Amino acid sequence: MKLLSLRCAAALTVLAATSAHAADITNVGALNQTQFRALSEDLGAAVSYKPLVPAETLGLIGFDIGLAVTGTSLEHRDVLSLAAGGSTVPKTLPLVSARAVKGLPFNFDIGVALGAVPDSNVRTTGGELRWAFVDGGMLMPAIAVRGAISRLSGVDQLKVSTSSIDVSISKGFLMFTPYAGVGTVNIKTDAPGTGLAKESFSKSKVFAGININLGLLNLAAETDKTGDNTSYGLKAGFRF
Repeated sequence: MKLLSLRCAAALTVLAATSAHAADITNVGALNQTQFRALSEDLGAAVSYKPLVPAETLGLIGFDIGLAVTGTSLEHRDVLSLAAGGSTVPKTLPLVSARAVKGLPFNFDIGVALGAVPDSNVRTTGGELRWAFVDGGMLMPAIAVRGAISRLSGVDQLKVSTSSIDVSISKGFLMFTPYAGVGTVNIKTDAPGTGLAKESFSKSKVFAGININLGLLNLAAETDKTGDNTSYGLKAGFRF
């Protein structure tokens, strides 16, 4: 897990340095159908909901609130550049988000995330409902199932929505709680007014991370692979 944190930090340092080159997506109509599918895969993976929390429930009065930055590798960077009118785009697409998760009765948690790609017209919204059907304890890990949705907005020529389901497991050790999970992400895209056909497809998802609770400060680091796209994420905030 130490290696995971270092890899996340290194990847996000790079994306922070390149995020100023992000650009508005204004030319989706210049793409052919094959290119539109490639764009859908990259952006679908980037905006799909990233957990950034362990499987264990927060409990009835628990909260997890923080700011996060994720970076997703672009497998078709040239296509996004074309859709952005020829602008230079980074190899790793950054997304900054504000996130909150609230504990509910019966081991359910509900969460929301509001995000944006810096220096672009891309905005995102997302949410999750998670049920820890195995609560975990001193010896047993927590196991949870999650349903999540996300949506891209702010781009007149492009609509992207995702829905996902995953199963995750986590086990706390002192202040550290490593977690991992598997699932599937369904991605739907549309380019109104361009003549391009809608795309709808599913990608497998695997992820792993670690939550570090330092009392007044809570940190989480995560890596996610959705289809061929790899994402790294870091979150800082409060968990109680």
